[in-house]
Amino acid sequence: MTDITKETSAALLPELLLLGLLALLWGASYTLIRVALDGLPPASLMALRVGLAAVILLAVMRWQGHRLPRDAASWRLLFLQSFCNAWGAWLLLAWGQQYVDSGLAGVLNSTSPVFVFFLTLAVTRHEALTPLKLAGALLGVAGVALIVGVDVLGGLGRQVAAQAAVLLGAFLYGCAAVHGKRLGHLPATVTAAAVMLSATAVLLPLALVVDRPWTLRPAPQALTAAAALAVFCTALALLLYFRLVRTLGSMGVASQAYLRAGVSVVLGVVLLGESFRPSVGFGLAAVILGVAAINLPRRRRTAL
Repeated sequence: MTDITKETSAALLPELLLLGLLALLWGASYTLIRVALDGLPPASLMALRVGLAAVILLAVMRWQGHRLPRDAASWRLLFLQSFCNAWGAWLLLAWGQQYVDSGLAGVLNSTSPVFVFFLTLAVTRHEALTPLKLAGALLGVAGVALIVGVDVLGGLGRQVAAQAAVLLGAFLYGCAAVHGKRLGHLPATVTAAAVMLSATAVLLPLALVVDRPWTLRPAPQALTAAAALAVFCTALALLLYFRLVRTLGSMGVASQAYLRAGVSVVLGVVLLGESFRPSVGFGLAAVILGVAAINLPRRRRTAL
């Protein structure tokens, strides 16, 4: 191994560890959402999630000495990022998952790296793409199918509108990973705080009109889960996300979608006593290989 390769590997390792932490946080969000929905409707839960996260991120941003942008061009980019990465995708997924089994939703939701690959190839060309990255993207999807059970694909085609909504949410995640590169002129903390502010501006009025939250009486565990969702799975996760967009690129950061599915299964085994099938082990191995293939340093000669 050459000195350059060693240096590249050494620099990549911390970013991959952070990618794993991001997948852990977003994988755990499914469990927290399930608990929080016991007394908190989806719109109110998401408004609480983004609102509390916005307060935390604004505090961190000011502590670091940063300020929100003042130009309209930056806010247009941030609002679009917020739609793709937060309120638009989350509302689509929440609606779709009312009618789609969680396993099938997990498979459909894990396809964002594939969307990133083809968006980059056909439209943006902002990253060099290789056959290995495409193989990694497809291997990751196959791994997720093994993790959640190939039999869930038997429901594909039923409740087409709901499945299309879940898939559209994954597409928006892919757009967010690509579009996030346009926010490189802003510190990660500023981007994360502004995105959550934009999401709050949309979701808070929606929750007030739809849910009338002052009439709700959520259980204490629901509020605790919502707070953990906002602090760890949103505020901290977004700080990691926008850092990784800069270091690993849109394809690399989108690959956590595969790991997220594996994390949710492992948490189900450890915390909920769910069974661990041999196919899950094979699926996790495929996911890890797919993520590794996507994030390997690119070589110019193999670029598409």
